[in-house]
Amino acid sequence: MITVTDEAQKKVLEFMEQTQESCKGLRIRARKLGHHTFAYDLTLVLEGEDTAQDVVHEMDHITVFLDPQSAEWLEGTTVEFVTDERGSGFKIDNPQAKVEWDDPVAQKVQEVLDEKVAPALASHGGWVELVRVEGDTAVVQLGGGCQGCGMASVTLTDGIQKAILESVPEIQRVVDATDHASGDNPYFS
Repeated sequence: MITVTDEAQKKVLEFMEQTQESCKGLRIRARKLGHHTFAYDLTLVLEGEDTAQDVVHEMDHITVFLDPQSAEWLEGTTVEFVTDERGSGFKIDNPQAKVEWDDPVAQKVQEVLDEKVAPALASHGGWVELVRVEGDTAVVQLGGGCQGCGMASVTLTDGIQKAILESVPEIQRVVDATDHASGDNPYFS
């Protein structure tokens, strides 16, 4: 089950009312980018754009349409509409995108990546995942706009590594395990 908060539903309803065509609801798609990194697409569903395979959720104000794979990946997700110092938009809290490590050092690294690094990379179409911690080394993998990007090494040393070393004293270096040669959508071409 997916939850769309009342405020988020009302915002979607505003968008629906602005369309010139008959609008049936909101489609939410989840795309898996890495092992636990997702990208989300929110689009209005116009008349005739729904399919027999859609998983349909009737909310108080809107109808939400999910393809079967997205329904699986979004199980337990909450969609909110938030406003803060950076602006306003939809915020998706997907429990399947949260990573828990048994190793406390790996968990600290994960928290730094989630809270400090991921938002900056996402603004450029990129993402980072912790692969493992080996002794005093964190091994990460980059993807999206970061994979194959000419600035990936700078992002790694001046952004990712710096953030991790400042926050996790047990880590002394960060290694990039990304196959940058196979990147097909670098932010900087």
